[in-house]
Amino acid sequence: MSYQRLAAGITLVACSLFPGSALAEILIAIAGPMKGQFSQFGEQMRAGAEQAVEDINAKGGVNGEQLVLEIADDACSADQAVAVANQLIGKEVAFVAGHFCFSASIPASEVYSNAGIIQISPATTLPKFTDERPGRGIFRLAPRDDAQSKVAGRFLAEAYSTGRIAILHDKTAYGKGLTDAVKTVMNDLGKTESISRGFDAGEDNFRSLVSQLKLENIDVVYLGGYHPEAGQIKLEMDRQGLNAVLVSGDAVMSEDYWVVAGPSGGGTLFTYPAVPREMSAAQTVVAVLEDGGKPADRYALTTYAAIQAWAQAAETAASIASEDVAKALSEGSFETVLGTLTFDENGDSNIPDYVWFEWRDGEPHRM
Repeated sequence: MSYQRLAAGITLVACSLFPGSALAEILIAIAGPMKGQFSQFGEQMRAGAEQAVEDINAKGGVNGEQLVLEIADDACSADQAVAVANQLIGKEVAFVAGHFCFSASIPASEVYSNAGIIQISPATTLPKFTDERPGRGIFRLAPRDDAQSKVAGRFLAEAYSTGRIAILHDKTAYGKGLTDAVKTVMNDLGKTESISRGFDAGEDNFRSLVSQLKLENIDVVYLGGYHPEAGQIKLEMDRQGLNAVLVSGDAVMSEDYWVVAGPSGGGTLFTYPAVPREMSAAQTVVAVLEDGGKPADRYALTTYAAIQAWAQAAETAASIASEDVAKALSEGSFETVLGTLTFDENGDSNIPDYVWFEWRDGEPHRM
């Protein structure tokens, strides 16, 4: 008899004689861009997942069973995401925290739903992900894109109820989509814009555009677009002495905005999801991650929270069966590094929500 067969036989005998000696395990997974141009986000997901598993196991695991983490690279590709999802099904994972990009999350969700696997994306913001979710086991722990427009539209309608508002967009899917949604919210609240127009993304001369804004005595400019054009428009507003507030979306949360606009960028307001690492409930985990030289940024903490929520739901259900856990996730509340977390009937989470930031002295400050 070979050594390997003898060892296997000894193991089988030991397990049969001492069944309590074999530790039960539950396999869970994270899936995201672990390599390539988006690997920094995959690194965050990995750091948060590894710490969550370590912390949960240290407290006894889930329903008395230890968690084992599988890490999958989807390259933010639809085809690779589907392949990864099928591989994880073959490994009998109970839960997936992922994916990162909507192009991966959406096709993978169909595979997970058909296989009865819970999926919580810590990053996908596209409304379609949950609006058209294929089953009750699909959730997100990231703010929806359209939540941003509600916050901004309400602010413009209320703060500038008697002011003159200009709506500008860069004609991209992101920029025009955002301004269309903001305009709808604002108009529904009874406020009408004075100007609404687009400009070409990549344009670098905004003198005539700002001149028009000045002639119209605009008080506030809402801009849907990215930081390069936003910075140039704000710079031109200052050059022409247009004392109007620039308001924009999450795309201006970039240090490059200040590189372009410089001190002229001071006072720019924008919406951005609440920063997880600043939340009081996250401080212990942030310290542990940073002490270990690991990232403690947004997707580390949202991934950590996704695993916490699933683990608590499985404990509540006293089961890891997808139907039982999905019911618990839909009906319960969970204490996480992001605070008290709930999911609505759509699978969307209550946190983190969009909040207001202001550029001051080269830094974005939460208002």
